[in-house]
Amino acid sequence: MLAGCSTIQSGSSGDKINFTESGQASYYSDKHQNRKTASGALYTHSQKTAAHRSLPFGSNVKVINTSNGKSVIVKINDRGPFVKGRIIDLSKSAFSSIGNISSGLINVKIEVVQ
Repeated sequence: MLAGCSTIQSGSSGDKINFTESGQASYYSDKHQNRKTASGALYTHSQKTAAHRSLPFGSNVKVINTSNGKSVIVKINDRGPFVKGRIIDLSKSAFSSIGNISSGLINVKIEVVQ
């Protein structure tokens, strides 16, 4: 079980490039459409955005579905998820580009990229 495992390799400026983590990804429900995120931006299903507990707002994260190898780049603009084993909440469009919405959850590996 890799849920919650992570490694951090910080650059000289203290950024989190190469931070990786493995666990489950979920997606935002329809009730969040057009609501403010923790960063103050409005959430929309069509944007490739995500919530993470601690990565800085504006971080670009590559999310890889470990079952099919598909990946998507998202921008962190919210906080969460706050459910054990889940490491990232994806916008609906980001989730659907790497997995089937009807599954609800997928196993992923995430990596901070430039």
